[in-house]
Amino acid sequence: MAAPPVLVQVLRERRRSLAGWAVAFAAICGMYTSIYPYMAEMNLQAMLEALPREMIEALGYDDMSSAAGYVGSATYGLVAFALLMVFAIGNGAALLAGDEESGALELELTSPLPRAAIYVQRLGALWAQITALVAVVFAVTLTLDLAQGLGIPTLDLAAATLQLWLLIGLFGSLAFAAGAATGRRGIGLGVAATLAVVSWMLNAIGPTIGLEWMSSISPVGWYMDSNPITRGFHPVDALLLALAAALVIAAGLRRFVRRDLMT
Repeated sequence: MAAPPVLVQVLRERRRSLAGWAVAFAAICGMYTSIYPYMAEMNLQAMLEALPREMIEALGYDDMSSAAGYVGSATYGLVAFALLMVFAIGNGAALLAGDEESGALELELTSPLPRAAIYVQRLGALWAQITALVAVVFAVTLTLDLAQGLGIPTLDLAAATLQLWLLIGLFGSLAFAAGAATGRRGIGLGVAATLAVVSWMLNAIGPTIGLEWMSSISPVGWYMDSNPITRGFHPVDALLLALAAALVIAAGLRRFVRRDLMT
């Protein structure tokens, strides 16, 4: 079976950029994880307890006394989460709508490939890049866990990684689908970034004001409920993230194959 031509071409064009992101992810996530032993000596949990309880809950720093709690909050709940969001939303909006606006998509649209195939293959390239970067986060964290003897359960780390991958894939797909549906990169960026911020706020602020239901409707809440690593695998939340991504992708595809394109 021949390799999907559009997917292969997109990945080839972005291989250097992806390599740069991978190195940056490895360095930053590795730095945050590797300093845990020094943070533990400073009694980080006691320092945090001096802060208002609402602030600690909003930041997801409820449990920083264990390596799993620290990595789940600092690496998986903050650094990797934020950087992956920036990458996925930016690339998702640019992969189809950005190329449509610049005219780079015209050659593909005049080829025998149906629009649906172009959409699916470009989306596949986005998910492939997200997968590679999430794998870097997992590999670096697991390597440091084993090297430093942090004692983070590998299955729990793998579960958190899976749910992080689903969450980032959801918002990357949202940016991609919104851009594909409108032909505007800015709309893809705006829609996905706005909903990502709103989702984070619902999860962070809702429980602190007694409105726990806000977290239950937030995709970020489905990932971050308690701690991504210490809570283990939540199949219902993972399923919700996967279903939300599927709905977003289907809606974007339906609109893309029907609308007039800027060619």
